[in-house]
Amino acid sequence: MNSWFTVKVKYTKQLEDGTFKRVSEPYLVAAMTFTDAEARIYEELGSLIRGEFMVTGMTRTDFHDIFHYEDADVWYKCKITYEAGGDGGEEGAKAKKVSQNFIVTAHSVKDAYERLKESLGGMMIDYMIPSITVSPIVDVFPFGDEQEDRVAADFEKQVKAEVAEHAMGTKTVFSAPGSDVDEFEDDEDSVIDDQFGEEE
Repeated sequence: MNSWFTVKVKYTKQLEDGTFKRVSEPYLVAAMTFTDAEARIYEELGSLIRGEFMVTGMTRTDFHDIFHYEDADVWYKCKITYEAGGDGGEEGAKAKKVSQNFIVTAHSVKDAYERLKESLGGMMIDYMIPSITVSPIVDVFPFGDEQEDRVAADFEKQVKAEVAEHAMGTKTVFSAPGSDVDEFEDDEDSVIDDQFGEEE
């Protein structure tokens, strides 16, 4: 399963007046791991940015879905909340408040609100939209069909290799108590930062 990573890139940008400025911009990338995210950002930006650029930060980012409209290029981060598990679950169980983040391209906060409502029109539950803010994300690089096929093929190859190794008895797997619990399940705060910090 792929995740979203916010990757911060530093490079020299030519402004509209012809001058050059050192900037640090965040991009959103679909990837399997931090290493994959870094490789993908170099692949995607290699033909878009003139000169050298470097990755200065990387964060796993929790977005439930992304809605891209071709007529706008500003991304808005939208948060929705709803209650789940109150009825139909265990007797006496309290409803749990669930939050999900989305991003959508729009011309204004009002436009982002209307587009989010349109995109979530099929939801069968009542939800609220407590916040919509402009996101600093410059661009989003989801997996294309070709990349999804490559990831699926790599995963299938890995699984087959694991099964073959176990069948031949060439590999021993040791499990620690509790190792089946995903201790990084909520690691949206995992960050790899530039050791020199933000640009001055």
